[in-house]
Amino acid sequence: MPSTSLANGTVNGNADSVPLGVGGERADVVAVFTDDKPGVSMMEQLVPEITTHALSYLDYPSLCRLSMTNSLMRKAANDDNAWKALYHKDFTLEQVSVTPVNGWKAYYAATRAIISVNTEFFNIIRERSLQEMAQLWLNSDYVKCIHASGELFSGYNEVMQSWELCFNWEQGFDFQVHNVRSRILTDMAWVTMKAYLNVDAGPFLITNVFEFHNGRWHMVHHHSSVMLTDGVNQQV
Repeated sequence: MPSTSLANGTVNGNADSVPLGVGGERADVVAVFTDDKPGVSMMEQLVPEITTHALSYLDYPSLCRLSMTNSLMRKAANDDNAWKALYHKDFTLEQVSVTPVNGWKAYYAATRAIISVNTEFFNIIRERSLQEMAQLWLNSDYVKCIHASGELFSGYNEVMQSWELCFNWEQGFDFQVHNVRSRILTDMAWVTMKAYLNVDAGPFLITNVFEFHNGRWHMVHHHSSVMLTDGVNQQV
């Protein structure tokens, strides 16, 4: 009867000694799953569905870095499903049924740009910079601005005058912005959100609309109003 020894990681039979893998598995069986093809990474050997699922766990910088490793990884990292999953993870699940014209990678990049411009808008308010606010808005007669007071300002000059009045107030502005949601249609985008000025006041409901001109996004519409409260939680 053949003798069996696990002391040195082998199985001793009448003829050959077969090395064992971790946990006593035969190494020749384990090799079926671990023997990589020369010069090919494990990610490149995965079927597309598994690759896409694995890529969905990456963040934006990691996915970009992966696309620069080699041609096969570049193809995997540019897969539309991977960017769709990343979009829903980083932004919102509200647009599950959306089919972006230029694909999810371009839509993701445009969304990051819009969120960045929207954040810049609130930074300008905190800094009370009329010059930067003037650069953010599109210089056009059709732009509109409705402040929380309910007053409508129409046209670029009136809009800038309204912001000048706001910035001249003694009270500072330090909005805390939540529930940011964006939607982009080629060269137009709108962003909705809740903004809290302080802990005592209720939130403002804000809608910002942007248009893409000469390589950058410009604000064309701003609407702010105090959210009505009636004891029921309200959602944007």
